[in-house]
Amino acid sequence: MGREFIPSLDEGDIAMHALRIPGTSLTQALAMQTELEAAMLAFPEVERVFAKLGTAEVATDPMPPSVADTYIMLKPRALWPDPNRSKADLVATMEAVATQVPGNNYEFTQPIEMRFNELISGVRSDVAVKVYGDDLDVMSHTAEQIEAVLKTVPGASDVKVEQTTGLPILTVQLDREAIARYGLAVNDVQAIISTAIGGTAVGQVFEGDRRFDIVVRWPENIRTDFDTLLELPVPLPALHESETQVLPEKLRSADQFAAAPAAMRFIPLREVATINIAPGPNQISRENGKRRVVVTANVRGRDLGGFVTEAQNNVRDRIKVPAGYWLEYGGTFEQLISATKRLQIVVPGALILIFGLLFMSFGNAKDALLVFTGVPLALTGGIAALWLRDIPLSISAGIGFIALSGVAVLNGLVMISFIRSLRDKGKAIADAIEEGCLTRLRPVLMTALVASLGFVPMALSTGAGAEVQRPLATVVIGGIISSTLLTLVVLPALYRMVHRESDIQEIDN
Repeated sequence: MGREFIPSLDEGDIAMHALRIPGTSLTQALAMQTELEAAMLAFPEVERVFAKLGTAEVATDPMPPSVADTYIMLKPRALWPDPNRSKADLVATMEAVATQVPGNNYEFTQPIEMRFNELISGVRSDVAVKVYGDDLDVMSHTAEQIEAVLKTVPGASDVKVEQTTGLPILTVQLDREAIARYGLAVNDVQAIISTAIGGTAVGQVFEGDRRFDIVVRWPENIRTDFDTLLELPVPLPALHESETQVLPEKLRSADQFAAAPAAMRFIPLREVATINIAPGPNQISRENGKRRVVVTANVRGRDLGGFVTEAQNNVRDRIKVPAGYWLEYGGTFEQLISATKRLQIVVPGALILIFGLLFMSFGNAKDALLVFTGVPLALTGGIAALWLRDIPLSISAGIGFIALSGVAVLNGLVMISFIRSLRDKGKAIADAIEEGCLTRLRPVLMTALVASLGFVPMALSTGAGAEVQRPLATVVIGGIISSTLLTLVVLPALYRMVHRESDIQEIDN
């Protein structure tokens, strides 16, 4: 059977994470976002679309201008052209239309689900494969291999590697030998470039109690012109006549250099540096002090636990992680593992508590164990019901098993207590079992019907929150049915077998 943390709730709306090439300008990103929203509004099921792009003043969710959270609000299902159309089919159609808008990658989820995934596990998707190491190039290459493997796993959707590279970076490569020949210092050249491109604060302006820096830098049109940047004048230090002999011949013979005073001699930046734009790191993420690159994926059409197990096996068999690098699996899967470990403590604790109460009620372990056999009988029916309805095991089902254990024990307690009371009145064990089963049939059936029929609306519900209710109700109904039938048949037989020795002693007496 499959496993998942909590069944995915249908929130009624869709959240679409749109990712564009790193370095995309705000103007270009807005134009692409407008085109994307128009494509989504064309669906008759959509009521309105809005988006959040970039980082707000209060940076609760920092994002670059190239990333946008798009919220698609759907109309009530009664207003859809086809009210019976599944949301999964609508999302698949939207994804097909969205991919036709160039320059975007998409990840479809739900608004609340996206935020909770991000708050709980640090990623927005159901599953995250985290690559840890030192060299970003090696980590990115390994992440791309993992991405290719995950795409082959059935149920994988929106598989992607986080954008760690691809940001265009202006690089000024200094020629240190040329700088030394001109008698310059590297720091001096870097300071001039920094002032021209980035700006340098040269003073402050005061308005009341507020301060504003006065920044000196070149205008925007010059800062984006490489040819002009290469003509940036770099002042030379005052050199002695003998020191000028080491300068290049073309510079010493230039009229403007020879005629200029020593304090006003300049060279263009092209003499000591080259400028180019190349893709660089877009972001460097760390977790527990170690660099990481994350591969994310959503799971559709299958259980989360089965998907992760298959993904782990495929990655282990097909990818060799370099020495000094390692992988961790996160996302919602982390919560499944954590909740499973917690249930491994809670469920045995609940069962021990139930047995303790039975022992206190009967005063001996033999009858307490007999009644306690109703628990595995009930669990069998609960698991069978989940299997028949194709519902994976989840925390909701686990809670249902705990509740089911109490109800199942109650039926056995009613029957065994009455049989014991008949035997105390002097009846033979066979007669006491027969009369007890016939007399307690109605109370046992009433207890079972009240508990099971009360959960039928939850098991068949299709409204808000039905995804969480269905596993719990299915477990309880299936378990009560099996527990009731087996309690009426198996429990009397077990009681007869266990107390056969006391029956023989009664005959001898």
